[in-house]
Amino acid sequence: MRLKISLEPLNRNFERPNKHAVQGFIYNMLKDSEYGERHDEPKFKFFTFSDFFTDPAGRPTLLISSPERGFINTLHSTIRERETVHIGQQELRVVELKKFRLPLRRAFQTGSPIVLYRNAEENEYFKLHQHRDLRFFLERLKENAEKKYGAFYGDEFTLEGPIFDRLIPKLRNNGKLDVYVKVVKNGVPFPVIGSNWELLEKERIKPEERRFYRFIMDAGLGEKNSLGFGFLNPVRR
Repeated sequence: MRLKISLEPLNRNFERPNKHAVQGFIYNMLKDSEYGERHDEPKFKFFTFSDFFTDPAGRPTLLISSPERGFINTLHSTIRERETVHIGQQELRVVELKKFRLPLRRAFQTGSPIVLYRNAEENEYFKLHQHRDLRFFLERLKENAEKKYGAFYGDEFTLEGPIFDRLIPKLRNNGKLDVYVKVVKNGVPFPVIGSNWELLEKERIKPEERRFYRFIMDAGLGEKNSLGFGFLNPVRR
């Protein structure tokens, strides 16, 4: 399930908030609800959000997705009661708020970079331009998705074959593949490295696999989903 939030900056010097500020905004909207302790729970958070983008009316817009209907409903109810919200140091007017579901497709695009660790103990991220190991990328992506799916549903699931059959990475304007995102936590900046994808396609999704692919469509792919990484948009092929 998804939530679309279109905003109007109240400050002429508007700067798009960083990902940690957006995460903080989401957790703040969940206070005093059944999801109020989600931030401190030592488990997967089961939500993600897109990078900011500009809607057709020129407004900064954000999408939040989660496989938990109640999570999205709670956010919707809380934000709906407010004329303005604070994200980081920015005050913004809420001009559109909409919750919705999208049909499952066989193909996806990323709405924020996919992040994977190559070596978590050494805090080393997988770098597409450097490692160029798509087999590792697909295997780690699948392993991570299966683990999150099992934790959410309490049901072990093993996907037969690769998680995607066809992949097309998205080149940046400077011709590079990897995206370096500065995340600020407790005033300390650190880089997170990921990659965006024009296409992630599964040639055929079997009936028994549909729940799995719908889950990753809403929960996100890879690591650090609750910091706004691994957001997926289904696309027609």
